[in-house]
Amino acid sequence: MKDYQTLDEIKREVNRLVPKAANVTNIEFEGSEVAIYCKNIGVSIEDPNLVSNLAKSLRRRVVLRSDPSIRTDTKETEEIVKSVLGDGVSISYIDFDHALGEVIIELDRPELFKTKNNSESLEILRKTGWRPNFYRTPPIESSMIRSIRHILFSETENRKKALRKIGHIINRPTFFREKILRITALGGYLEVGRSSTLLQTGDSNIIVDCGVNVGYDAPVQYLPRFDLPEFDINTLDAVVITHAHLDHSGFVPYLFKYGYRGPVYCTPPTLYLMTLLQLDYLDVAEAEGKLLPYSKNDIREMVLHSIPLNYGEVTDIAAGVKLTFHNAGHIVGSAIAHMHIGNGLHNIAFAHDFRFAKSRTLDRATSKFLRLETMVMESTYGNPEDVVPSREESEEKLKQIINDTINRGGKVLIPVLAVGRAQELMVIVEDMIRSGAIPEVPVFVDGMIREANAITSAFPEFLSKELRERILQNQDNPFLAPFFHNISDKTTREEIVLGDPCIIFATSGMLAGGPSVQYFTALAEDPKNSLVIVSYQGKGTLGRKVEDGAREIKMKDEKGRTYVLKVNLEVHKISGFTGHSDRKELMEYVRRLVPRPKRFVMVHGEETKCRNLAKSVGKAVKRESLAPPIGTTIRLT
Repeated sequence: MKDYQTLDEIKREVNRLVPKAANVTNIEFEGSEVAIYCKNIGVSIEDPNLVSNLAKSLRRRVVLRSDPSIRTDTKETEEIVKSVLGDGVSISYIDFDHALGEVIIELDRPELFKTKNNSESLEILRKTGWRPNFYRTPPIESSMIRSIRHILFSETENRKKALRKIGHIINRPTFFREKILRITALGGYLEVGRSSTLLQTGDSNIIVDCGVNVGYDAPVQYLPRFDLPEFDINTLDAVVITHAHLDHSGFVPYLFKYGYRGPVYCTPPTLYLMTLLQLDYLDVAEAEGKLLPYSKNDIREMVLHSIPLNYGEVTDIAAGVKLTFHNAGHIVGSAIAHMHIGNGLHNIAFAHDFRFAKSRTLDRATSKFLRLETMVMESTYGNPEDVVPSREESEEKLKQIINDTINRGGKVLIPVLAVGRAQELMVIVEDMIRSGAIPEVPVFVDGMIREANAITSAFPEFLSKELRERILQNQDNPFLAPFFHNISDKTTREEIVLGDPCIIFATSGMLAGGPSVQYFTALAEDPKNSLVIVSYQGKGTLGRKVEDGAREIKMKDEKGRTYVLKVNLEVHKISGFTGHSDRKELMEYVRRLVPRPKRFVMVHGEETKCRNLAKSVGKAVKRESLAPPIGTTIRLT
């Protein structure tokens, strides 16, 4: 059997397998799926195995859609949906995705209606022609979720065009019979920041991550090296984003600014979170008077071309390349991107950021794959001395710092990444207050954390088993605790600084802009206060200077005048809340990988850490282990 089928060949096979009573009106490539439009959508209800049989025969994902001409009016459909689901179901929102022929139904318990051949879903489809798609009502109202869904559901024609173009990119024939596979280091090699890897086969060009380095201003230092001869935006077929942090996703819209119109693959939480962070990145750059690398319209274009995938969902993303996301345990929605190249030619996984240990919010990273020849993995804590304290030790230390600071009348400032670290620390502090381990003082949450909490809560299926059960089964969302107070204006910040003892969570985690810097400058000179550093501090950031012991720091006021800030508050570093694996976990992960790959490539770590880890891994498991610099191309086959 040949690897490739033309659309005409697929149409012939569909017409052979689908009953004539279905009245098929159109067959198209749409993204990674073959979309079959028919006027009698009831055939898929009468024969529940029809779609799976088609997928098996075509060796592609298949979806049956109703022809637009048979779909009922949207108002009538809304009434039918409410009638079918009944009064006992609380529906918060109904919308329509005209591009896909879906009615979007937002409710508290979508999992009740997502089972295969669910009777209510089939009845809605039969009566309306609209296929129901159930979403969870965000427990915390989210403007970002609303905005992105509006873009996806309102830009019908543009989205349909994008999906069909992507479909033809994925399903084009392969020409090169010489089996070549290589990766090129564009960013994040022997450094932390601007992560980006170019993967090339004889037929496809794919970027894995496209980040920025927030600690630098010069383009040669903070952007991926798109000036390298291996990279050509005109031949780029797909972009894969492992998670939302700016050092992995912050530069994706730039590709759309310069004409890229291919797919962006990520998990559902990552789509919302990376859009949130990119918009904030533009706002901060504009406020600081910096040249904007892209516009909000470029972000919008990225959203229209994004294809969210759940963990374990196998998808064709380019000619001869299949992608599967696996849990990375780093932040909500973070993924290890596993790619199956060719007909068994090579399997490569990108674990750019991962944690091989359970946390309060996430399960540990996946370590078992069907096949694996090359593993590209992070080295953030790759030196032998990079041993992180246990969660228990770290939580005990945080509890002590908070109690000591509150007892002396001070305030605790915890700069956090809005996505990941903030949620982990908030769950911990909520538990401490609920259990009486620390006093119930106000906990102020500033920056984008509230919106990140809303998105996180909307996707509990991506959280740890314990937290997922707490939110879904017990209806107990820790982010809604009454002592958490969301802050968004300067006046309230001034009141907090002058007010009673409290705990403050504020972005950014590296004190590289955002409200955390405002709180730090206001609290730094009072020795009663405490700063708790819980995140990696990049080179060149204010956070790194404070972490390294600076007690006097040159700052600029609102008018741009330089002054010296005295750092008198207590500075504490707790590394145990990291979303990265420490040296011990990295080595354990390498030993427990199934199957054990033939080759390891180290990324996302300072030079000494990458090189030390590569040397140790090669010695421990007797495999090729590399730590290449940016610009290096490695041939894998």
